[in-house]
Formats: sequence, C-alpha cells, structure tokens
Amino acid sequence: MSSADVSRVTREANESPVVEWGARVGYAVLGVLHLVIAYLAVKIAWGIGSSGSQSADQSGALSTVAGSTTGPFLLWVAVVGFALLGLWNLTEGAISHGEATDRLKLAAKGVMYLFFAWTAFKVVALGTEGSSEKDTEDATQALMGSPAGQVLVGALGLVVLGIAGYHVYKGWKKKFLGDLTEHPGDWAVQAGRAGYVAKGVALVVVGVFFLVAAVQHDADKAQGLDGALKSLKDMTGGSVVLTVVALGIAAYGVYSFARARYARL
Repeated sequence: MSSADVSRVTREANESPVVEWGARVGYAVLGVLHLVIAYLAVKIAWGIGSSGSQSADQSGALSTVAGSTTGPFLLWVAVVGFALLGLWNLTEGAISHGEATDRLKLAAKGVMYLFFAWTAFKVVALGTEGSSEKDTEDATQALMGSPAGQVLVGALGLVVLGIAGYHVYKGWKKKFLGDLTEHPGDWAVQAGRAGYVAKGVALVVVGVFFLVAAVQHDADKAQGLDGALKSLKDMTGGSVVLTVVALGIAAYGVYSFARARYARL
C-alpha cells in the first residue's frame, strides 16, 4: 500500500460518522467517570463507608460502575467510546497540518484513550479490576531501573507539572472553548473552567510525587491521581480541600457532557 493510500484510509477513518459518533460517546463516558471519581473523593474526604479501600481514579471509577445494575452495558459502551475517541485523535494527529506540538498532543491523547478502552475491557470482559496506583509504581520502577533513571523520573515529574500548569491556564482563560464548535452555554463554561483548574491542582500533586520519587530514588513515592487526592486529605483542613477539588472534578465531568455535544471533530 502506497503512502497516498495510507493517507486516504486514515482520512476516511477520521471523517467516518461512526468514528465521530463514537468519539462523542467517549467524551460522555469520560464525564460519567469524572462524576464517579468525584463521588469517591468526597467519600474519602469524609470517611464515608469503606472509603479507605476505594481508589479515587479511573480504576476505582470503573470498578464502581461495574458493580451497578447496568455496569456491564456501560463498560462496553466505554470500551467502544474510548476506542473510537482514541482512533479519532490518532488519525487527526496523522492528517493534521498543524504544528508538531499539536500533532504530538493528539497522538498522546489517542494512546491515552486507547489505554482507557483496554482498561475498561479488562474490567468487563476479563473481570480484572487492576490498580492505577500499582501501574504507576510499576512503570516508575521500570523507568528508575533504566540508565539515568532518576533523571528520567524527574523529567517526567516536570512534564506533569507543565501539563498541570497548562490545565490551570486553559481553564482560567477559558481556552477550552477553542475545542468546541460553538458556545455551549454559561453553565458549561463555568463547569469547564472549574474542572480544568481542579484537574490542574491534582496534577500538581502528582508531579511533585514524581519529583520526590526521583530525588529519593524510591519508585514507591510516585503516586497517580488517587494518591494525589488522598494526600490532600492529610493537609490542614484536608477534608474541605479535597471536597473542593472533588467538586471541581465533578464540574469537569459536567463539562465533558457539553463537549460530547459540541466537540470540534
């Protein structure tokens, strides 16, 4: 197959109504998962139920959804939605004529959504819940064991901090409106603003954990979203702080529903 044929197939996949529909479903599923993560975070903040054994992250949200009456159906929808959202981002990155950094971001998002699809598939088809925190520690351990491992983990921490800062900037300046085809309404704008800032705050903590892991040469110090949120509870007034961040994450979930309708695809 020639490069022209590959380009044509890629563009056809990107512009397929099925892929576009699936991508919008993916954003809606992302909204549901953020609402569940916020719910779990509030439970952790106030010690409600068996909150200590629950993960306030993607794996915890998927496990919670799996335990509901319609859980299997919703998880299959998540598998399809995330897979097609990942495919759209990858094909958009491949055919886009934008700057290299924008194309790289699209590719990275595509890989991330495909990972989400695989995680959901493992839960619904294989009955494997998994642990995002363990995956984070294992990946950090593998990175730490490579040549210049401490430097690489430290660099990863700086990258996460950069992403965190961009989230805060994107939310505060309402730059996320550029991802939409039209104004979604003031409720969605305010939800998106609060959501991006809250996610940025959580990512700041994640980035700091990676830097600590690098300085102390200890992969166990690296934490994902769950560890970051739980660490907020240990602060002075931590229950209130974690609740505020959880509300922000819930707001991002609400914005994701608007994005499912108005996303620029």
